[in-house]
Amino acid sequence: MPQTNPFHSLVPRKLTDSELARSIRLNIEAELDAINLYAAHIDATDNEEAKAILRHIMDEEREHAALFWQLIARLDPAQAQHDLEASRKYQLIVTGASHEDVEAVSEGRGEGGGANTEPTLPKQLTVGNLRR
Repeated sequence: MPQTNPFHSLVPRKLTDSELARSIRLNIEAELDAINLYAAHIDATDNEEAKAILRHIMDEEREHAALFWQLIARLDPAQAQHDLEASRKYQLIVTGASHEDVEAVSEGRGEGGGANTEPTLPKQLTVGNLRR
């Protein structure tokens, strides 16, 4: 019986954090694709048992995507900074702030007029930094 070779995708060296972040982004793409596929299957059937199983699996894929995104924030500091800025921009946009105020966030002038006041993300989670 043919079997998949578990070593077929080994790389000759360890990935840098930047390379790993790029790979994890592809994993997120696969998770999102799976979520959309399962949602389409749910929409395409009236079988409640099948829908329940598909919803359960789809929710797990959502969790995987969210976990991967958290990992990218630790692997790619520039991405983590964009995430912080996007959160601030989102709040400004939905509260009716001007375009200039929203864009000022990227320039370091938004909300508080200066440096980033958000805590930096730790490279490694510990009990101590989880309590913060």
